[in-house]
Amino acid sequence: MSDIGLDELVARLGELAVIDVRAASEYDGSFGAPCDPRQGHIPGARHLHVEEMLLLSDDELRSRLALPAGSEVVAYCHSGARSALAVQILARLGYDARNYRGSWHEWSRSELALEDGGPA
Repeated sequence: MSDIGLDELVARLGELAVIDVRAASEYDGSFGAPCDPRQGHIPGARHLHVEEMLLLSDDELRSRLALPAGSEVVAYCHSGARSALAVQILARLGYDARNYRGSWHEWSRSELALEDGGPA
């Protein structure tokens, strides 16, 4: 289990499964940390709150993720702490899991695209 940096994540966005493990309100952009200049989520990221990951059985979690065993998965949160826990869970399930330590704190400061829950 290694970390992934911003440059590699951006370069590989279409090939990696990206999981946002923050609360739903952080994911959809309706609420976020005041230190972040923008709210929302990384384009293409799927949402699965880390607390749900702790409550679901392994089979339920595999079903929710719907990813083949060994898939490359990147988890992120606001600052890399919750996603570090998620990476441990994902690795235990047999995924090639990595933590984006910069997480939303870093992404929100970039000029990279984001998605939110607002009108299309």
